[in-house]
Amino acid sequence: MLTAWLRKTFRGVLEAVARFFNRLGVSPNQLTLIGLILQGIVAAVIAAGYLQLAGILLIFFSIFDAFDGTLARMTGQVSRFGAFFDATIDRYAESIVLFGLLVYYSGQPDSTTQTLLIYVAIVGSLLVSYTRAKAESLGIPCKEGILTRAERVVLLVIGLLLGTWQPIAALPDALTVVLWLLAILSNVTAIQRVLAVRKTVREQDALPDQPA
Repeated sequence: MLTAWLRKTFRGVLEAVARFFNRLGVSPNQLTLIGLILQGIVAAVIAAGYLQLAGILLIFFSIFDAFDGTLARMTGQVSRFGAFFDATIDRYAESIVLFGLLVYYSGQPDSTTQTLLIYVAIVGSLLVSYTRAKAESLGIPCKEGILTRAERVVLLVIGLLLGTWQPIAALPDALTVVLWLLAILSNVTAIQRVLAVRKTVREQDALPDQPA
């Protein structure tokens, strides 16, 4: 997964920054909340129409998603509530950025398609997270899928940086193409996870009962 690769590749940088925040007395949960505020800033910049600036900010602000977990592991503050809190705030953070796009398109002519795509993308991203959480609550690992949160962020960054660039007049602009990809692939990922869980459950049910 992209998330695991990024954390492994930039582990030294993440730990250095985490140590800095630790010296400041910032807790992992506080970092999680700071990350949410930063995503809110991205949403406001998008809503104001500064798409390229929002794309640049999203690159840097999304890094905060890794700092809280790194700090928790380094300082021995890993907890079940921390994991739950981080996952919950991540959903708010992603949704608020997409809400910024909704506000942006509300001021654009002929934006019905984009509005619907954003709605479908929000539903898909929430279902990707829910299917994993529900599966793991049943004791079933569930990380399958082609478009997890890190990949969704990368796609959105590309869309924002390219903005309304339209190299071929007959095709949608770059950001609209990205919205199509987010809407389709996030829901495909959710379906992949449903099918993977079904396969695992059937395999488990087919096993003979173990003697007491």
